[in-house]
Amino acid sequence: MNYRHTFHAGNFADLVKHATLLLLIERLTLSLDPLVVVDTHAGAGAYDLQGEAAAKSGEAQAGILRLIADAQAPAAFSALKQAVIALNGGGPVRFYPGSPLLIAGALRPTDHYLACELRSDDHATLQQALKPYAFASARQADGYAAAPGALESKRRALVLIDPPFEASDDYGRISEAVAAILSRQPQATIAVWVPLKDLETFDALLRRLEDAGVSDMLVAEARLRRLTDPLKMNGCAMLLVGAPVGLDHTLTEVVQWVARPLENADGLGRVWRPAG
Repeated sequence: MNYRHTFHAGNFADLVKHATLLLLIERLTLSLDPLVVVDTHAGAGAYDLQGEAAAKSGEAQAGILRLIADAQAPAAFSALKQAVIALNGGGPVRFYPGSPLLIAGALRPTDHYLACELRSDDHATLQQALKPYAFASARQADGYAAAPGALESKRRALVLIDPPFEASDDYGRISEAVAAILSRQPQATIAVWVPLKDLETFDALLRRLEDAGVSDMLVAEARLRRLTDPLKMNGCAMLLVGAPVGLDHTLTEVVQWVARPLENADGLGRVWRPAG
């Protein structure tokens, strides 16, 4: 499948990723101390759901459009819903904010946000999207390599790792980046978005991280189907390292709503910690 984000903007996986991201920022900004946020694969900043790519996939219909229409959705989605409504001026949802606009909109002037994007076209769009935020900067760079160097050893940090999974070595680079980030800033919070296609691929990533000495992991997982077809995105997960305590219940609400069976007995939402 094509993982370039413009094809999948506002889909079920974005709900898991972005609700989790905003919940993390909400908790981490309770402290008065400045926060550094690094986004390794920032993308273009915002997406037109009526554009050719998004319209072709139609994935937003079962994602953000379903969420906006559900007045009984869990409060855990409130920040995401408010951001989407604001971007669309309170009218019908046409535009969906990517992580850059969500992060910049949730941070304070005393915080700092570095958005990395390697594609030149998306980087140019990203620069324009972040212009209103003096504390935010866009860098055309390999986010895996840039993230550790952007952190200060004693400053609080949140790193979002959200690659397109188009390269064969993404899983290996994720584990290397997480280890490098923690060696630079051991107290950093790291959020990794992962597509779930088959169990072995995800389990192999967890083993890589454990072998690299990474502990304190929390997984928020939403499955739409059984993980038996490696050619389909059957679900997704947010893998959190160093997450603030007390998020388990709220994250469970998120993934259970997303994976709520729609005449599908294989839907599953759960939050769990890898053994070890």
